[in-house]
Amino acid sequence: MQRTLKYRGFEICVDLVPTSEDMFDAWIRIEGPPQVLAVATQGQRIKVRGGPFSERWAYFVAQIAGQASIDIILGPGE
Repeated sequence: MQRTLKYRGFEICVDLVPTSEDMFDAWIRIEGPPQVLAVATQGQRIKVRGGPFSERWAYFVAQIAGQASIDIILGPGE
C-alpha cells in the first residue's frame, strides 16, 4: 500500500509492507527540490522504527517521521 503526502515543498512517499494479518512495517521516501542538500540521498527508502503497526498507525507514524525529517532539513517553519 502506498500514499504520497506533500509537505513544505517535498513529497513524503509512504509504503506499507504487510508483516502479519492487519499489521504493517512502514517505509518512507522523501522527494524534494534538487537544490536542497540533505544527509541521506533523496529517494532512498528508510524503515520507520517501532513497528509493526496497524494500518492507520503505520500511515500516521510514517507521516510524522517524514515531516520531522523535512523540518530538520529546512529548519523551523513559520
